[in-house]
Amino acid sequence: MHISAKADYAARALLELAREPARPLSCEAIASSQEIPFRFLKSVVGELRKAGLVRSQRGCEGGYWLGRPADDITLLDVARAVDGELITLRGESLAGLDYPGPATGLPGIWRQVEADAAAVLGGTTIAALLPAEAAARPARTGVA
Repeated sequence: MHISAKADYAARALLELAREPARPLSCEAIASSQEIPFRFLKSVVGELRKAGLVRSQRGCEGGYWLGRPADDITLLDVARAVDGELITLRGESLAGLDYPGPATGLPGIWRQVEADAAAVLGGTTIAALLPAEAAARPARTGVA
């Protein structure tokens, strides 16, 4: 199974945002803290914003915030926001996969792998991954 750099960087960026919920963070700050290439992170954050997982504000007091509470964002949300399908076979969805003869059962195994991965990722929130001291901080309020 392959976890894309986009999904990894997206999760790490969201964890940075969740760690300091009282203040916005710039892409530069996130990239520096997580040692992520800035230009790549900028496009990943754009996809997270389109998916509603991140919100932004321009200006000197601007930056990025979580679009939803950290306990309402799962790793499955993150992976689907930046990669679409969780698992593909040669770039194609597993939904219509069908093999002849002795390989007939194989597509079902691939779909089960996808379902199991979705269950693990869907059951893991950004909040659950935060170190204990960061999770104890109050959530941001009043920022649109």
